[in-house]
Amino acid sequence: MGERILIPLLLSFNCLLFALAQDATNDFAVLKSLRDSWQSQTLNWEGSDPCNGWDGIKCNKNSRVISISLTDIGLTGQLSGDIGSLSELTNLDLSYNRGLTGPLPSEIGKLKKLSRLILVSCGFTGRIPDEIGSLQQLEFLSLNSNNFVGPIPPSTGNLSNLTWLDLDDNHLNGSIPVSSGTTPGLDMLHNALHLYFNSLQLPVFLHLGKNRLSGEIPPKLFSSKMTLIHVIFDSNKLVGSIPGTIGLVKSLTAVRFENNSLDGNVPQTFNNLIHVTDLLLSNNKLQGPLPNLTGMSSLQYLDLSNNSFDESSFPLWLSNLKNLTTLQMESVNLNGNIPISLFSLAYLQNVVLRNNNHISGTLDIGSNYSNHLKLLDLKSNSILDFKQRNDQLEGITIILVANPICTETGAMQEGYCNMHNIISDTKPQNKCTFGTCSPDQILSPKCKCGYPYTGTLTCRVPSFLEGRNISSLEEDLTHQLQSNNLPVDAVSLVILDPLSMLEFIIQIFPQGQDHFKQEDISRISLFMGNLSATSAFNFITGNQGGPKDSRNSSSTAIIIGAAVGGCVLLVLLVLAGVYAFHQKRRAERAISRSNPFGNWDPNKSNCGTPQLKAARQFSFKEIKKYTNNFSPDNDIGSGGYGKVYRGTLPSGQVVAIKRAQKESKQGAPEFKAEIELLSRVHHKNLVSLVGFCFEREEQMLVYEFVSNGTLKDALTGKSGILLSWSRRLKVALGAARGLAYLHEHADPPIIHRDIKSNNILLDENYTAKVADFGLSKSILDDEKDHVTTQVKGTMGYLDPDYYTSQQLTEKSDVYSFGVLMLELITAKKPIERGKFIVKEVRSTIDKTKELYHLHEILDPAICSGSSLEGFEKFVDLAMECVEDSGVNRPSMSDVVKEIEDMLRSVGLHLTSESVTSTSSSYRYQEVITVSSHQDHPCSNESFASSAEHLYSKNEPS
Repeated sequence: MGERILIPLLLSFNCLLFALAQDATNDFAVLKSLRDSWQSQTLNWEGSDPCNGWDGIKCNKNSRVISISLTDIGLTGQLSGDIGSLSELTNLDLSYNRGLTGPLPSEIGKLKKLSRLILVSCGFTGRIPDEIGSLQQLEFLSLNSNNFVGPIPPSTGNLSNLTWLDLDDNHLNGSIPVSSGTTPGLDMLHNALHLYFNSLQLPVFLHLGKNRLSGEIPPKLFSSKMTLIHVIFDSNKLVGSIPGTIGLVKSLTAVRFENNSLDGNVPQTFNNLIHVTDLLLSNNKLQGPLPNLTGMSSLQYLDLSNNSFDESSFPLWLSNLKNLTTLQMESVNLNGNIPISLFSLAYLQNVVLRNNNHISGTLDIGSNYSNHLKLLDLKSNSILDFKQRNDQLEGITIILVANPICTETGAMQEGYCNMHNIISDTKPQNKCTFGTCSPDQILSPKCKCGYPYTGTLTCRVPSFLEGRNISSLEEDLTHQLQSNNLPVDAVSLVILDPLSMLEFIIQIFPQGQDHFKQEDISRISLFMGNLSATSAFNFITGNQGGPKDSRNSSSTAIIIGAAVGGCVLLVLLVLAGVYAFHQKRRAERAISRSNPFGNWDPNKSNCGTPQLKAARQFSFKEIKKYTNNFSPDNDIGSGGYGKVYRGTLPSGQVVAIKRAQKESKQGAPEFKAEIELLSRVHHKNLVSLVGFCFEREEQMLVYEFVSNGTLKDALTGKSGILLSWSRRLKVALGAARGLAYLHEHADPPIIHRDIKSNNILLDENYTAKVADFGLSKSILDDEKDHVTTQVKGTMGYLDPDYYTSQQLTEKSDVYSFGVLMLELITAKKPIERGKFIVKEVRSTIDKTKELYHLHEILDPAICSGSSLEGFEKFVDLAMECVEDSGVNRPSMSDVVKEIEDMLRSVGLHLTSESVTSTSSSYRYQEVITVSSHQDHPCSNESFASSAEHLYSKNEPS
């Protein structure tokens, strides 16, 4: 009897063992398939046991794969659908591998035990698959900073265990999905209410910012059942009013709706959100009375700027917000006096009430003002007097420019009347007194040369930075990294956006060596990703310059031993050796002259420069393949340099390839110098260099593809792009920011020398990118004042100071930019039919008349869809830029600040603009509102009528 029972049990046990072995074998096969679909120089997946020594693999006791964590190891290729066969997988993290492209496979929905899916800052494209909603155990879903398109899958609402949903910084469109009948939606995420952790409800983070989401915010999205902590919907295309139901989610701590098109009143139910520290509603179309937010007692960072609220006196309730650190209410129709009680708030640091407010009377900040107060910006108000003296307020930046106190009372000599730039938080300059680093290394805050690991860091919750300067933040991050046993010596932060101070370049320096090993980079990326998950930051990786891991030094010892052992032979052969050496050096010099890239290895040298991404060297054969043998169908333009072709890399990235014609080719050393310069600059308003080709007497540069072509084509109508006044301001701002970066943040600084409309490109969002650095010059330490050089540039844009003296300065670029500004408002060439645009505008200007009496020479399209708010200031700035003497021109950073002010002003009066794709062409649905020539800024009758005629058609001419 016992035997009859025992035998089936043994058989069952053996079957179970066999099944487990089969499953483990299957996992091995799946990993091999994944390895075959990827490329990586550092991935170590060798041997027959994935659970023993394979990078990033963890297994359970049954040898089943439960975790794949491969952060920032240079993976390229696509994620195979075979991933769905890893049935025991609970964690998948492939973050910071930009080369991972293509769609997220639908088979991801088969991973029923998956709890963490983290694909931050990869290159995934296509739609997020609906099957994502099948992952019932998923707690953490981060797909931010990819290229996903299409709508948010409604099935995401089925993820009842989800506590973190981050889809920021993609290209998602459509409306925010909510449940309807049998269809799920994001409003169903309240099921996380039933989860507990250390006796506390698990919070839910909802990050959907920096996408293209449209439509209204559904009231059903919010309910009292939710435990939402963050609602971050900034920088989308949302319309309609903010639903009052948001006040039901009392767990919220951060609400960001800025940079949308929301209108209507601010709901009073915001007062129920007593835990919210950050409320950002700026740059919308909100109307009605200014909201009374007295109940939001935890508010630290409040930004209501650039909305259309009713005119009102300064709100007294602000003085009741005891935790307030930053108040931004720019252009919200405020009037009257600022109460002294506001400045006595204990933690107050920044007060920005500039532009299109009407704050008047005497400014008095009292004697009990906050010890933390750093900035009071009241530019362009109606302040008549200032009770305190400037020297009594040490350490506080007061800006009263364009107030009557400065313009009418003769107080222009006061510091607060002359200060045009906000003094941002800066850290002490590096005080290292010894030596300098090699050109491809960077000096750390601890005076050590090395190759830092570099990326960008964006603060999602502004209040997190309040009360912290840059130095303390660097020290805190360094301590956290070191506490996690990471070989980090120091962290350096550089502010990317001085206006908001929420975006940084982060450089992490190695300890005990000059570069990080690959495993260290992966661990740092993983830590920074987890830090992002604490909600304060979003980390996007860059790269590490310098050499890779050092090789074993034993070979060096062998060589030394051999040299010692053979010293007698060496003496006998010395004459032959010397002769061979000189012959070799002669050959090397000849090769270097003909091909300076002979020893080029961007993976090791990073082009000899500190940078975020190395320039790749392509073969001629590769370039031919990417352009379909330079097919005429891929010919997208030509210029003085040669022809430009569209190409597609194996990763799917579209690039623009500039192929030099014979007469425009540079010498080989000069071509290499240009590539090294381009590899050193990285900014969103500069066209990025992807790589180059130097082979078969060819000189080709491979750039990122910028879809909307040149500014010149847009102004002449060749590209069919409609440039309203607001868009022109944005183009001017983008180009100015790119130039300011070259002049002030590149190391060494760079003068472009050829700023013109043909060298300004527009991407799909009409962001301007400065291109063509063929004539650029670096300013070395011994050339701080000017560079004496042969005059080069384009006639019409050329600085007369530079032309006559042959002394090049940054102000030469400022002059060219001023000409570009005049081109933006006239759509005329700088020199056309013998007329020079600068002289024509200068002789036509009459500041006593509307639009400075420039109607006859303005581009009729300039009035399409928006008023010309700030036009006169724009012209004044352009004329300052084209002053004959360089010393009378502003710096590019000054230009940036002035255009930013104009753009904020325009933001109040933008009409509805949209560009929707129809097949392969664009239809414009921008409305011209010229109801009365008497009150419209483009009031010249013939000018207004020509604008209406030009854009009365649906299709661009």
